[in-house]
Amino acid sequence: MPAAFPSAPAETLDPRARKMLVFEILIVLGLSLGRSGVYAVVELLEKAAEGQLAGQTTTLNPVLDENPVFDLVYQLLGIFFSLLPVALVLFLLTEPGKSVFRRLGFTFAKPVRDFALGFGLAAVIGVGTLGVYAAGRALGITTALVPAALDTYWWTLPVLILSALRHAVLEEVIVVGYLFIRLRQLGWSTPAIILTSALIRASYHLYQGIGPGIGNFLMGLLFGYAYTKTKRVMPLVIAHALVDIAGFVGFALFGPAIGIGD
Repeated sequence: MPAAFPSAPAETLDPRARKMLVFEILIVLGLSLGRSGVYAVVELLEKAAEGQLAGQTTTLNPVLDENPVFDLVYQLLGIFFSLLPVALVLFLLTEPGKSVFRRLGFTFAKPVRDFALGFGLAAVIGVGTLGVYAAGRALGITTALVPAALDTYWWTLPVLILSALRHAVLEEVIVVGYLFIRLRQLGWSTPAIILTSALIRASYHLYQGIGPGIGNFLMGLLFGYAYTKTKRVMPLVIAHALVDIAGFVGFALFGPAIGIGD
């Protein structure tokens, strides 16, 4: 498939190509995380209008239907359709004779390095997330988070793991891999790209409160820096998945017993 925007320096793109590239970025974000960011900001404003954020609760994996069979169907459909923007950006970034997965570093070509970095980033983000959440709750700028509110069925834990993997792939492939490639083609500087990526990441977490927005902004800075050094999204996907799996599954297994989310 011919590439609409080949890997070329910004100065080689004519004005029409640059304009089309900007439109492409806006469409991709409008169909995915940019759209989520707009809704998150509106939801935050609504929550603020209703009262103190500290007195409200945000549920990340809610029950979608009272019937367990249809709940499972809706959960799986939600995961599947939310990943279609990833398929879109993989299509848009494909160039003749080249692997888009290698271009993004979204492969298992370097498993030891990727998993080592992924576990290291997960440890840093995990500790930081707990700290930011505790501080946000203390300051009254973060809602109480319930990472998982699914009823207990045989499929609950597998669905929570799939949900975590969905978030990891969706966010890292689009807000890091895709966005870094496209903004670099537009001639943006590396600091500007990292900052923009981090701000977008922060925006679509604001429905949880100001604290998670700040925490995810810092996470975005760290992940963006790591990507510029490795040119691989796989370590970021691994790290993100580990953090979310620990949060979702850990809460489902132990949360109610230890009072997390109160």
